[in-house]
Amino acid sequence: MTRPLHRSQLAIAFGQIALGACLAAFAAAVPGTAPATVTGNVAAPVATAPIAPGEAAARKAMTAMAPAVKIDSVRPSPITGFMEVNTDRETVYVSNDGKYLFSGNLIDVASKRNLTEDARAVARRGALKAITASQMIVFAPSHPKYTVTVFTDVDCGFCRKMHSQINDYNRAGIAVDYLFFPRTGIGGESYDKAVSVWCAADRREAFTNAKKGLSVPKVNCANPVTMDYNLGLHVGVDGTPAIYAADGTQIGGYLSPTEMRTKLDSLAAKPNS
Repeated sequence: MTRPLHRSQLAIAFGQIALGACLAAFAAAVPGTAPATVTGNVAAPVATAPIAPGEAAARKAMTAMAPAVKIDSVRPSPITGFMEVNTDRETVYVSNDGKYLFSGNLIDVASKRNLTEDARAVARRGALKAITASQMIVFAPSHPKYTVTVFTDVDCGFCRKMHSQINDYNRAGIAVDYLFFPRTGIGGESYDKAVSVWCAADRREAFTNAKKGLSVPKVNCANPVTMDYNLGLHVGVDGTPAIYAADGTQIGGYLSPTEMRTKLDSLAAKPNS
């Protein structure tokens, strides 16, 4: 069956006819000029990606269930008949007819692989890669083997323990990019301390002093603390420290320098890591 031309295709077709007529007229006006042939090099319609079966229904269902949630992506899931929906809060699965939704970890039994965490890692990787060095407080060796992103709270006990070993992480070849995640939220005491650390003349020194429980002079300036906190919510931080490898995989909670290096080596050795 012949399919009707889309409006953009019609416009292009008419454009080709008009261009052909102009060239023919130009050839007739100038003796010895052969008529030019219109080729397919005229701008073609922009191809749009096909919508996967079930995507529209999944989006409609998510909007009905949680209209305030931002949908980052919808794609076929490993479960036949369900779409994987990645939002700014979590990954869920919606049936292709939009009638059923479930959340939780989807495990591949044979490989013992958490497929939901893999999907979350892909989304996190994009979000974390978008952060510039100017938004971080970085402690790194000269030639790091690995880089981790750590959402930290100035007053968190395990965060302080981790930073007390920062030289050991660096000696293990691990660079640490710190972002702030004040657990008491925006405007709390830990938030104010994070702002003061960021606005200090020497951020790294102020950061280390704050981690030791020392007083940091209170100061305010343009800072990324709110942005860090919101990013943490977006990638699923629910406690500190929250440690992510470069591929977006969450590897901790607190890990000792030896444990972290072992975890990163293991992750790097996995296929498709």
